[in-house]
Order: sequence, then structure tokens, then C-alpha cells
Amino acid sequence: MLFAKKTAGDKRAAFAAGLKSGKLLRFPGAMNPLTAMAIEKKGFDGVYISGAVLSADLGLPDIGLTTLTEVSQRGHQIARVTELPSIIDIDTGFGEPMNAARTVQVMEDMGIAGCHLEDQENPKRCGHLDNKSVLPAAEVVKKIKAAANAKRDPNFILIARTDARASEGLDKAIDRAKAYVDAGADMIFPEAMQDEKEFEAMRKAVKAPLLANMTEFGKSRLFSAKELEGLGYNLVIYPVTTLRLAMGAIDRGLDTILKEGSQESLLGVMQHRKDLYALLRYEDYNSFDQNIFNFKLK
Repeated sequence: MLFAKKTAGDKRAAFAAGLKSGKLLRFPGAMNPLTAMAIEKKGFDGVYISGAVLSADLGLPDIGLTTLTEVSQRGHQIARVTELPSIIDIDTGFGEPMNAARTVQVMEDMGIAGCHLEDQENPKRCGHLDNKSVLPAAEVVKKIKAAANAKRDPNFILIARTDARASEGLDKAIDRAKAYVDAGADMIFPEAMQDEKEFEAMRKAVKAPLLANMTEFGKSRLFSAKELEGLGYNLVIYPVTTLRLAMGAIDRGLDTILKEGSQESLLGVMQHRKDLYALLRYEDYNSFDQNIFNFKLK
């Protein structure tokens, strides 16, 4: 009710086991705790917490302006409401190797099951934009080693993201992925692969679990879950999908109110009050106080 019943350790253990199952795990992005609850109710495998979405929610572009405090607190708010494991985007680790190490421990304390650390230079940008710059591989290896050594729970999954495909080419991206695994990364996130052959090449070269990013309007076409499972990928994220769905509906709804002067015609596309209360498990709180849920919903 107030919190998930599973402990953070339970969620991490389940996530680690899932990565070894041979099944493709599907993690939609949650823009807030309520979305995470909906993701669980629909039967997905986990929740993804996107740095781009968190930045957008604060009215900021995704260029590394958010702080460790902002990201970790939002991660905690989302992770605590669901029985599913949650993984979070920590951008470039909020600083140098020591900062990345601290970030991992903070995320463990916040109940997160894993995080991904990228190799871009600051100011970073969305992984599917052009003209990105990456740090020298040796510097990133130091950061990954520090982050890996900071883990206290062996089931906390450290994911290394490489953005090198866009600036250095596929072969260099593969070289980096291998180096990052050797440095202690549990999983590799190859960003902005351009076609099926590139996904295949990365899978063939890297022995660690692989994450596929199915973001809309990006460099990669939107592969189906069946296709990604056939390619041997272990996890797929849909990072910004729920935000884009929500903002699209908000935009259209506001236009309707301006045009028609009322939201009456929008009622059919809204979540009903009773469905919101069911998702929130409003009635369960009555076990504490019989005066909480003493009404009837129409």
C-alpha cells in the first residue's frame, strides 16, 4: 500500500536473475510514480527512469543540468511505489570517478536496481542527436572501475553506455564496450545503433548482457520485442514514450478547451476518477481509518 512489499535487495536479485533468463526484459519509462504503478499493473518487467524525461519535467533540456540530489530523489519516489526493479540514467556520473562511485552508492540507498553511466563529454546531449563528443576511453574506464568498486550489493547492475557509434564509428564503439566490461560493467548500452546489422555486430562481439534503446524519432528504427529477443538482447527500454503520449494528449486537450470552452468532449479519452483511485489503491488505506474510503464513485 504505502510502499512496495519487496525490498530493494529483492528487486535487484529478481533483476539480476531476469538478465540470465534468456528472456527480453521490457522496461517502459516512468515519468512519475503513478506511471510506474501503471507499468507494473500492465505486467511489464521493470521501470526505466530517464534523465531526459526528468530534465524535461523540470523544464530543462537534456544537457546534464540536473543534480545528483534531483535525480536520486526522483528515482527514489518512483522506485518505492512498485514491486518491479527500476533502473536509472545517471548521465556522466555527476563528475569524476569519485563522484560516479558516490552516485552508485546513493542510488543503492534510494532503492534503485541499476543505473547506466555514459561516456559523453559535458555538456552532454540526447544520445540520438548529432555532434556528440565522447571522453577518451581510458578516462571512462577509470570512472567505470570506480563505480563498479563502489557497489555494495553485487546484484546492483552497473550499465555502461557508449555514445561512440555516432562520433567514432561502430568498431570503436565495440572496442569501448569490451573495455567497459573488462572495467567492471555488468551490462552494455550501445546508443544509437543504426540498423539490424549493427545490433547483431554488437551482440556478437560483447559477451555481457545488452540493452536496446527504442526511443522514438531517433537513429534506430523501432524494433519489436520479438526482433530484439531474436537478436539476443537482454533488455529494452522505452525511455520517453509515456511522456510523449501524455504531452501529446495534454497539447490536444488544451487546444480543445481553448476552442470549445469546455473539456466536456474530452471525457472519453481521460482516465476516469474511479480508475485513478483503483491504481492508487485508495480503498486499501481504509484499513487505517474507516473514514477515508466512505464514498461511492459514479
